[in-house]
Amino acid sequence: MISAGEFRKGLTVEIDGQVWLIVDFQHVKPGKGAAFVRTKLKNVMAGNVLERSFNPTEKFPRAMIERKEMQYLYEDSGIYYFMDNETYEQLPLNHDQCEDALKYVKEEMMVTVMSYKGVVFAVEPPNFVNLKIVDTEPGFRGDTATAGNKPATLETGLKVMVPLFINNGETIRIDTRTDTYIERV
Repeated sequence: MISAGEFRKGLTVEIDGQVWLIVDFQHVKPGKGAAFVRTKLKNVMAGNVLERSFNPTEKFPRAMIERKEMQYLYEDSGIYYFMDNETYEQLPLNHDQCEDALKYVKEEMMVTVMSYKGVVFAVEPPNFVNLKIVDTEPGFRGDTATAGNKPATLETGLKVMVPLFINNGETIRIDTRTDTYIERV
């Protein structure tokens, strides 16, 4: 059990039978009245965000999220297959369970599959991925890294802004947390 006064970002707790991730929190001590903890919570199963205040002495059970490294294999008829590299078991997931990761992941890439009590609720891509550019405007002589950006479509369908000197067919590194170009590979 954890009290609301001990809430921290990234902690998962069970509230009213639902699993919530603490996105943000603030301890508030008003001049009049009792102190409270203002939080922003995200439901890990449904994805909705909720703002709620708690008495600092309220206690909640911690929700243990299981994280497992798996390899993305392939997609067949809207079902996405992931393999556990230790047991070689395949895990089929539907589009809703892994849709956020699909724009960064290509076949044979390692991902983190997150579950709670055996129910998979999300697939997390690596923080940085290398992807090939399939469509962007051509670069011109004299373009520099600080001159500006242009849109580019990557092999997974993701659209990002890249420097003007980047061309079709080049491989670039993307930060999956912010959807931003990092460097040419």
